[in-house]
Amino acid sequence: MAEIGKINTLNLVRETENGVYLDGENYGEILMPRKFVTDEVKEEGRATVFVYTDSEDRLVATTEEPLAKVGEFAFLNVAETNRFGAFLDWGLPKDLLVPLSEQKAKMVEGKQYLVHVFLDVLSNRVAASAKIDKYLDNIPPEYEIGEEVDLLVAEETEIGYKAIVNNQHWGILYKNQVFRPVVVGERISGYISKVREDDKIDLLMEKPGYGKIDAISQKLLETLRENHGFLALSDKSSPEVIQGLLGISKKNFKKAVGNLYKRRLIDFKSDGIKLK
Repeated sequence: MAEIGKINTLNLVRETENGVYLDGENYGEILMPRKFVTDEVKEEGRATVFVYTDSEDRLVATTEEPLAKVGEFAFLNVAETNRFGAFLDWGLPKDLLVPLSEQKAKMVEGKQYLVHVFLDVLSNRVAASAKIDKYLDNIPPEYEIGEEVDLLVAEETEIGYKAIVNNQHWGILYKNQVFRPVVVGERISGYISKVREDDKIDLLMEKPGYGKIDAISQKLLETLRENHGFLALSDKSSPEVIQGLLGISKKNFKKAVGNLYKRRLIDFKSDGIKLK
């Protein structure tokens, strides 16, 4: 059964001048325009495509993949606004509509917003919503400690970074456990640290218990972050300079640097060390 707003593998039914028609089962035949039809599609008799409605509300199939599919979240730019809502650039010829009713505040052309992509089942149109919270934490989180998850960094707060976990839940990455620069909008892999009694999720960027960073290495990382990711220190620096800046011995400094370098968190430069 074909799914609108998602990737489908559909069988070829017939070929015309305009392209090929694919078997959309419950939706009937779906046109795949000729520019997307390859010899491989004809030979195999099937195609892996993204299905959505075109500007005339007809179902079409394309080999182009959008920046986000139904059920996913993404930061997208507003290409245009009008009385119906905002139209987002999501990587396809037809922009993605955020109806006025799905905006938290009126969207502005040229700005970027975090949205959830959904299917309007009444019209079969793919649309988006900026009302993120209503699409998250709707089912109990059933994760194991140490389980790897997909994260979308959504917002920076005083204590860390709010992230969307597996397109289903909110989670938090605490700043004192983030050991490299993190950017809002970035997609990263993370790990479940804890699911609390109130179903809030604590996250880590590294698997719990694996290659733990000791306190001295963590202090060095924090100092690097406070100094825009660079420190003019090396194994040639005097013990007095290291002690004055970090409050640790040169021996412990060298151990911490070695630990962070092995974990690929820092790079050596001719005049110091730098966060990756």
